Amino acid sequence: MSKKIAHILAITNQKGGVGKTTTAVNLAAGLANLGQKVLLVDLDPQGNATMGSGVEKRDCHQTIYHVLLRQAVCRSVRRPAGNAGFDLLPANRDLAGAEIELVAEPAREHRLREALGTVSQEYDYILIDCPPALNLLTVNALAAADAVLIPMQCEYYALEGLSDLVNTVKRVKASLNPGIEIEGLLRAMFDPRNTLAQQVSEQLKRHFGDKVYDTVIPRNVRVAEAPSYGLPVLAYDRNSKGAQAYLHLAGEIVERRARQLSEA
Repeated sequence: MSKKIAHILAITNQKGGVGKTTTAVNLAAGLANLGQKVLLVDLDPQGNATMGSGVEKRDCHQTIYHVLLRQAVCRSVRRPAGNAGFDLLPANRDLAGAEIELVAEPAREHRLREALGTVSQEYDYILIDCPPALNLLTVNALAAADAVLIPMQCEYYALEGLSDLVNTVKRVKASLNPGIEIEGLLRAMFDPRNTLAQQVSEQLKRHFGDKVYDTVIPRNVRVAEAPSYGLPVLAYDRNSKGAQAYLHLAGEIVERRARQLSEA
């Protein structure tokens, strides 16, 4: 029987405030809830995914920063995310310095891929929460990932930003990571009463077809409240609409993955 190797998903959008970190934390919890072994990589110097997973970023003496600079290995830096059921590679503001320190290093775009290769056989999924910018950290995530998950709001500027991101993925595919694909587009913070949101949603489905997840994440106060308690929404209020939506998304992703593997 062949060894399992994690499916690595970069959760990214160059636009901020679209629910990217919220999706990373809650999808990790949702997948873990379905019995999957999950590692969440916080690749954003703001460390929001770290805090949202119940880990105090200021107390992290070793983080993904030390891994990228080869000063530590994943196994010594990862830690359990509270009671959420997944593992975390934490981040804090130290990570902001990684860009400058890596700039003269050979193969600097592949540092994350190299590091994750040492633990990928221990997980079913590795999720990478990217910073809201196209910088060296995001390029590392895209070079390491099998696929990209794009959370987005259905609003006027979203489609323009999306075309930039699709072009970025194409460039990475051509030069750094020939295997990378767009896994799916996630409609997040969705308000079905908003006519524009409905229109943009229809446009997305026309352009991207089955790349658009069936699951829609609604605007939900419980999802917004959960990070202040250092909890994924599944641990904060499992019965809320937001928690159920992320659990449904996790199920959809596992189902898609099983289908891909059976067709391979």
